[in-house]
Amino acid sequence: MTPTRFRECLAAIGWSQRGFATKIGADERLARRWAAGRADIPPSIAAWLEVLARIHEEFPSPKEWRRKEV
Repeated sequence: MTPTRFRECLAAIGWSQRGFATKIGADERLARRWAAGRADIPPSIAAWLEVLARIHEEFPSPKEWRRKEV
């Protein structure tokens, strides 16, 4: 996974680098290193993020639930 794709996946899921790091129990600095390309992203993390991002891209949050103004 490239650093660009890593950032795209986080954006698709709606996670900040800090939120992602918290989710996986890592230090935020590690997420920043991955996002900047200063450290390799483990294949297991890359695969997991790809699945989550694909789900979020294919099934975005519903907007219809919002109450319509009368």
